[in-house]
Amino acid sequence: MAATSSLVLIDGSHGEGGGALVRTALTLAAITQQGVRIDHVRAGTNYPGLDIEDLILIRALVKSCAAETVGAESGSSTVSFIPTRRCAALKESLGVPDLDLGLRAPNANVVLNAILPVLGRSGAYSQVSLGGETYGANSLCFDYFSNVTLAAQRKLGLYSFPELISAGFGREGGGEVVLDIEPSSISPIDWHDRGGLISTHGVIALSELPTTVAHRGLAHLVNLGISAKMPVEADIVGVDSHKPGICVTVWAEFERGIGGATAMGAKGIRVEAVVQAAFEGMFGWAKSGASVDAYLADQILPTAILAEGETRFTVERLTKRFLTIVWVIKQFLPIRITVKGKEGEPGEVVIRR
Repeated sequence: MAATSSLVLIDGSHGEGGGALVRTALTLAAITQQGVRIDHVRAGTNYPGLDIEDLILIRALVKSCAAETVGAESGSSTVSFIPTRRCAALKESLGVPDLDLGLRAPNANVVLNAILPVLGRSGAYSQVSLGGETYGANSLCFDYFSNVTLAAQRKLGLYSFPELISAGFGREGGGEVVLDIEPSSISPIDWHDRGGLISTHGVIALSELPTTVAHRGLAHLVNLGISAKMPVEADIVGVDSHKPGICVTVWAEFERGIGGATAMGAKGIRVEAVVQAAFEGMFGWAKSGASVDAYLADQILPTAILAEGETRFTVERLTKRFLTIVWVIKQFLPIRITVKGKEGEPGEVVIRR
C-alpha cells in the first residue's frame, strides 16, 4: 500500500458532508490515479459511515483499476483507496450479493452515473448493470437519468445508453438498470446562453395502478404545458415492478441547455398533484433562464472537468452539494473552477483546464 503521506486526504464532513463527496473523491482518485483517504465519511448525514452505494462503487472501481483498499466496510468512518493501474472497461453486474442491504437498497442511477466518467475514459466498451432503487423520492429517478442526465453527458462527449430491466420504487429496491458505455472523448461546452426552447417532454411511469390514473395525469400535464406556453410531449410508460408505484418526470431541452424535475406518487396523493409538482419544478428552472437545473449541475461536473479548454454553464441555484463537489475536485486537480454566485442563489460556472 502507498504511504499515507502520498494520499490525497479528504475530510468527509466538509460542506454537505454526504455521499456526493465520497463518490466524487473515489472517482477522481481512479481517474487521476492518485490514492485517497477519506476521514469522517458521511459525517454530515444522519447515517454516517460507508453505505451500500459507496461500497458498490468502491468494489466496481477496485475491479476497474486494481485498487487496494483499507476500511472498505459497511459503516466505516475512514476509507483508503489506492488505484494501481489505469482504469479498464467492465462488463458485469455491479450488484454485490454478500453485502448486507438490510432495508436500504442502493439507488442504481446514482451509482451508475458516478462510475460513468471512469468507464467512459477506459478506451473500451463497457456494459454494467445494477439492481436497487430506480424511482425514489428526493433521489435520481430513471426517466430523469435517461433523458436529462445522460443527454447532458452526451453533449460533453460521454456516450452511454440505459435500459430499465425492472423498476424499483423506493429503497426496498427490486429494480435493475443496464448501462452501455462507449469509449468517449470529453469535449467542452459553452452553455452561458441557453438559446431558444427546442421541446418539452414528460413521462409518467407507473406499475400495478389503473391506467385511468395515468391518463388523468397525462391530461393535466398537457393542460399545464398549454397554460405555460410550453407544450409538453408526454408518454405513459408501464414498468415491471414488484410493488405499485408512479413517478412523473418533466424536462425541457434548449439549444444550449437542459433541465427538469421529478415527483413521486404516494398513497393518498392524487396524480394531478404529483404532475403539478414535477411540472412546477421544471417550469421554475425554465423561468430562471439558467442552462442547467440545480441537480443536473452536480451530476455533470465530474465529467465537465475532464474536457480540455473552457466549459461554461449557468445554474438555477447553487447548492451546498455542488460547492462541496467543486472543493473535492480541487483537492485532486490543479484546475480553475470559477463559481460566480452564492449558495442558494443563481450561479455561473466557468471551468478552465
